[in-house]
Amino acid sequence: MEKNKRIAYITLSVLVLFLTVSIFYSCGANLFSVSDDVKLGEDLDREIKNSPREYPMMQNNPDVTNYVSGIGKYILNSSPKIEYKSVFPYKFQVIDDTIINAFCTPGGYIYVYSGLMKFLDNEAALAGVVAHEIAHAERRHMTQRLTSYYGVSILMSLVLGNNPNAVAEIAANLVAGLGFLANSRSDEQEADDYSIKYLMTSKYYPGAIEFFFNKILDEQKQKNTVGGTFDRLLSTHPLPQDRVENVKEQLKKNKITYDPNKGIYRDEYQIIKSKLK
Repeated sequence: MEKNKRIAYITLSVLVLFLTVSIFYSCGANLFSVSDDVKLGEDLDREIKNSPREYPMMQNNPDVTNYVSGIGKYILNSSPKIEYKSVFPYKFQVIDDTIINAFCTPGGYIYVYSGLMKFLDNEAALAGVVAHEIAHAERRHMTQRLTSYYGVSILMSLVLGNNPNAVAEIAANLVAGLGFLANSRSDEQEADDYSIKYLMTSKYYPGAIEFFFNKILDEQKQKNTVGGTFDRLLSTHPLPQDRVENVKEQLKKNKITYDPNKGIYRDEYQIIKSKLK
């Protein structure tokens, strides 16, 4: 009889746990703590740097790496809306590859491909992309997605004490394919909104992320293709028309107007582009 009660108690506990987690998911909850974001980002950064074939980090080109890091740090310092700037380590790094993309892992580890830098035309556009990735870190989008995927097993591990190394295990699984870099449409829209907010107190044109969108759309139109060169980018950063329209609406709402002679920094950017292989 005592054994049956124990089984019933465990069954009920699991059921309540499952229902609780399901409710958390619907509310966009995050089971990870902010310190978990930092630890996971550190683990991922280490694994990425130990995978030079997949992620060839730029070496011996300090002008380019310092330039990207300088833009990232400037945005952090210029925006009062960046909440975790004194908590997350924030590292801005360059992957030396022709891929047109950038991505962020938890804790503010941001990676920009040299292919993206070659693709863009001005510094403001790069700042818009970097601010977008900062927003992914600040809004903790990846660990929210991990909560959706791993939530039940993580909670069970914590409750039963069977897996004290859950974060390290997740890091290893992530690097195997970095599949969790694929952002949802709502995540992308939120990151766009915050990119604009972060740049509003900077020297850059706040709507600079729009330059990136227009460049992609123009390129697709010229080549009459939807994917191709942008397959990797669009798989992690979907670009539906409503996302483009949302940025236009945000600029209009905040009364932000474009001045081609202010906050763009084209000439400075061409100097850096000339230093890319």
